[in-house]
Amino acid sequence: MRSYTITEIWDIPIRINTSLLIFLPILAWLIGSGQQIELYAGFIEGVTGSEFDLSQLRAGTTPWLIGIAAAIGLFVSVTLHELGHSWVALRYGIEIDSITLWILGGIASLKTFPKEWDREFWIAIAGPLTSVLVAAVCYAGVLIAPNSFQVSRFIVGYLALTNLILAGFNLLPAFPMDGGRIFRALLARSRPYGTATRIAARVGVLFAFLFAIVGVLTFQLILLLLAFFIYGAATTESRSVLLDELLEGITVGDIMTRDPATISADATLEEFGGRMLRERYPLYLVTDDTGAVLGIITLDDVQKARGKERGTTRVEEVMRVVSRVEPTDDAFDTLAVLNQSGSVNALVEENGEPVGVLSQSDYAHAMTVRRGFQSGITG
Repeated sequence: MRSYTITEIWDIPIRINTSLLIFLPILAWLIGSGQQIELYAGFIEGVTGSEFDLSQLRAGTTPWLIGIAAAIGLFVSVTLHELGHSWVALRYGIEIDSITLWILGGIASLKTFPKEWDREFWIAIAGPLTSVLVAAVCYAGVLIAPNSFQVSRFIVGYLALTNLILAGFNLLPAFPMDGGRIFRALLARSRPYGTATRIAARVGVLFAFLFAIVGVLTFQLILLLLAFFIYGAATTESRSVLLDELLEGITVGDIMTRDPATISADATLEEFGGRMLRERYPLYLVTDDTGAVLGIITLDDVQKARGKERGTTRVEEVMRVVSRVEPTDDAFDTLAVLNQSGSVNALVEENGEPVGVLSQSDYAHAMTVRRGFQSGITG
């Protein structure tokens, strides 16, 4: 779903996902319902010893005000939690792309994740520690607030409890949640980073199945969504680390296809098809009369142009403009950028001149060779 930037803190865009905008009114209604107010009032009284007048908390539109304020306060707390991660990451010189608030909480998107176990440990644990600190401040607020401030004391007490729950829940070793990253960091003290990631990811998948089972048995949609998120994120990051290991030390120039075939932008699709059939190249650079590269064309581009007359439609009309990279660029970092842009191909240029192309087949070949050599060495 789409996200909207609402402000910036430390030059970090704070974004709200559409799912949160949909969920917030529901959460406010759930918190403000009479049973929930009574339940949380009992918890707060048990922990702090402060008493609440339930008749005041339930009077008129007060439950709605409590629900709205508590729901907003909860996601402000989540923002502080993510800022805790971000503050430590910034201390290590790691850039933060954004903080996004969504239906399951918040995500601080780091541009790079450190492979040093101690850095990852402190970045991961900073969030729960921040939540504990917020809970302590709210707890103190309940104790010092005048008894006449019933609504304010209830909301602050609610935030104290939920921040403590937030910290505890995030410490579960369900990778890639905070606890799972802490778990990976501790594993990485004595194991290779990739091995630590795979172990942590397997544990994360087990938690995902556990959350899914509990979610089905208790009809908790949030747990089901969390299960899908953890499963997808854990497996994706595990694959990403595996790719990073396989492509370690490899540049774009090491794996690119040199001297790629070219075709004139004025050529028809019929002519292009004939050349592909004869020459068997999977990809062609599209050039103009001066030899400048305008884009790339593949068989997929032709297939997407169904309905067009092959004999009159020019290559230029169906080609794709692709990213341009340099031979010295890191292969893994380039792959990440291509995936983000939704492209699978790139033009490789050196000093402004095309020297090759980069495609998925180049990556597949490089990883096959690397995997084969690694298995041969270990075997």
